[in-house]
Amino acid sequence: VGGGARGVVTTACYIARTFGVRSAMPMFEARRLCPSAVVVPPDIPKYAAVAREVRKLMYALTPMVEPVSIDEAYLDLSGTERLHGMSAAKSLARLARDVERTVGITVSIGLSANKFLAKIASDLDKPRGFAVLSPAEARSFLAPRSLSFLPGVGRVTQQKLAAAGLRTVADLQNANETDLLRRLGTDGPRLFRLAHGRDARPVSANQETKSISAETTFEADIASYRPLEKQLWLLSEKVSARLKAQGLAGSTVNLKLKSADFRIRTRARSLSDPTQLAARLFEAGRDLLAREIDGTPYRLIGIGVSSLTAASDADPASLLDPVSGRSAEAERALDRVRERFGRDAAMKGIALPQNDDD
Repeated sequence: VGGGARGVVTTACYIARTFGVRSAMPMFEARRLCPSAVVVPPDIPKYAAVAREVRKLMYALTPMVEPVSIDEAYLDLSGTERLHGMSAAKSLARLARDVERTVGITVSIGLSANKFLAKIASDLDKPRGFAVLSPAEARSFLAPRSLSFLPGVGRVTQQKLAAAGLRTVADLQNANETDLLRRLGTDGPRLFRLAHGRDARPVSANQETKSISAETTFEADIASYRPLEKQLWLLSEKVSARLKAQGLAGSTVNLKLKSADFRIRTRARSLSDPTQLAARLFEAGRDLLAREIDGTPYRLIGIGVSSLTAASDADPASLLDPVSGRSAEAERALDRVRERFGRDAAMKGIALPQNDDD
């Protein structure tokens, strides 16, 4: 699953992975590794709808659900044995069965005493797997692994640890925690605890969304304003739809541009009041975009909104700006048409196919 030739792999099936294809890999590299691969464009609305159905089944088990991404979550099943009349393992097995029967997809589940070990267990038996990793066996299980197996250990950290003679998790298990603190700062004790299978992070059921964004990578670099403006509008509509679906609004608009040489420019503008309207997001983003048109060819554009709040605070009517009020009502009318007849039933002229040679 992924975009065009200049995009990246969103995810890959297990057969493609045997060829070396991985998520976030440039599409041209994935096609080189697996020329016979069938590339399917992502369908984010469908994935989001399926994720909501799966989450409903999770919440039937426990209110302590911490979503990590659209396809991953942590569940705290402490104290649910009496509620459901079965062990946590049996409850999770039933969850996997119910997801497959009612939603039509399979899941992989890892069960352990903390988030770190549960995540490891969930990766042990994919696809459609269920693995249990107890704290008692965690130390021996982790010992032979490379340090890159631990979350937060990248190339630079690996080099620092290698300079101290630490190359495996076993080396880290036998290291001096004070020495690790001196070498790595607060990351040292954290990695020491993980090496022993210890993770005190609680499952947080109240994770707040901090921002909502959308971006696209072009098939060919774009330097002129009009085609970039069109893409900005299409992305503004996507962000607006996500805000409305989640009952949110934001008061800071963020523009992201990536040049042909992979340099990233980010710009932001604060609004006078929160919005969830595509027109207002686009207006702010367009002003930011205009300042970045200097002949630089761009391969990617994105727009996002942060400083989120409840939708009830969004887009207040203003007697001083009746035009803005009419624009907001027009957008809401457009939303109602699309809800009834589909997203392509009505659109603004800027979204129509056009000659992008500006």
